[in-house]
Amino acid sequence: MKLLRFGPAGAEKTGMLDADGNVRDLSAHVPDLSGAAVSIEALDALRAIDPATLPLVADPGRIGACLSSVPNFFCIGLNYAKHAAETGATPPSEPILFSKTTSCLSGPNDPVIIPRNSVKTDWEVELGVIIGRSALYVDEADALDYVAGYCTINDVSERAFQAEMGGQWIKGKSAPSFGPIGPWLVTADEVPDPQALDLRLSLNGKVVQDSNTDDMIFSVAQIVSYMSRFMQLQPGDIIATGTPSGVGLGMKPPLFLKPGDTMELSVQGLGSQRQVAVAAD
Repeated sequence: MKLLRFGPAGAEKTGMLDADGNVRDLSAHVPDLSGAAVSIEALDALRAIDPATLPLVADPGRIGACLSSVPNFFCIGLNYAKHAAETGATPPSEPILFSKTTSCLSGPNDPVIIPRNSVKTDWEVELGVIIGRSALYVDEADALDYVAGYCTINDVSERAFQAEMGGQWIKGKSAPSFGPIGPWLVTADEVPDPQALDLRLSLNGKVVQDSNTDDMIFSVAQIVSYMSRFMQLQPGDIIATGTPSGVGLGMKPPLFLKPGDTMELSVQGLGSQRQVAVAAD
């Protein structure tokens, strides 16, 4: 299944794509997509619904974030071998964990707002993992059984805030609009191998990131198992699993977003995003 949220910001309805790619109104069955509503059990129940019986949405308009809210927005740093190399970093021996604030969530085509005093706002196309059941002390062999689905993420980052001002990375990861997710939550049964997905991001029409999740240092299964050693993952948690090479920070000279720049990005089978960068008020 491919689930989504559509409509004006703050007034989105839930939807499901049918076999022809049309949006069907799911809101009578699922008022919102978050938490328990995206648990594996809840998604299994939705499979009994024939999309053809749902009202057709002729013009869905704006597509919102595929989750209305998340308990936690986790991220994995330096998780692609070529990305670690381009930044000059030693590949990590264990996953690097950090968080984005949940208030950074935004729709896949909403503007990306360059924060006040920003000089190094950057892009990062990523595979997003959505947790579907409580996970604590999970074996790697079983870890994918705890995944509800996947989505496309742009882990927008302000590098000066992140790395040059002390403290933790969360400062450079959390501004409003820095977490575009979607357009769809694609259930795990439609992604047989999360380590075989192409990722791509173009800036102003030029491809700058073009890779595959097979370059990940730590697989999705390894990440979920590893994180469950230290915390209890919850239904609706989202994990951004790292970005491939081609970010602005790694260019020579470095290149960062300015107002008017357009990012177009996709993860294979999970849908595309398009954002225009704008200056903060």
